[in-house]
Amino acid sequence: MTGKSDSLQIGGRDLGNILGLKFHHLGVATRRIARERRVWEAIGYSQEGEAFSDPIQQIAGIFLAGPGPRLELLEPLPGSLVLHGWIERGVKIYHHAFEVASVPNSLDELLSLGARVVVEPVSAAAFGGRRISFVTLPSMNMIELIEQDTTR
Repeated sequence: MTGKSDSLQIGGRDLGNILGLKFHHLGVATRRIARERRVWEAIGYSQEGEAFSDPIQQIAGIFLAGPGPRLELLEPLPGSLVLHGWIERGVKIYHHAFEVASVPNSLDELLSLGARVVVEPVSAAAFGGRRISFVTLPSMNMIELIEQDTTR
């Protein structure tokens, strides 16, 4: 397929071009990273970088790279219910993540198109303190906005 139908459109506007989205990963909710990791390793994925723990988001995680898109396996920290709804409903892949030049500017643009903020911008351990934010699009898909690394 070619043309406008290939792009992410809301209100007739191409969000990929407006926001400068660069795909980063798919977020996978799990009760136990170790168990989930073994399944992905069996089909060719391996850990990318160090494991992380984020007390602000109340999760621990790792990134996996392999034959498909990069994955972020996430488990709740002890006592956390942040992933509970996804896990209880059997939803594994629950968000798509994209790097953007400016989280606040991207949020403004998405809000003007009917998106809702799920998590206000916060510093994220997984990204060396860069800001992230989660929004739900009018289509009910959740995306994570990640501030681009300007040191690279």
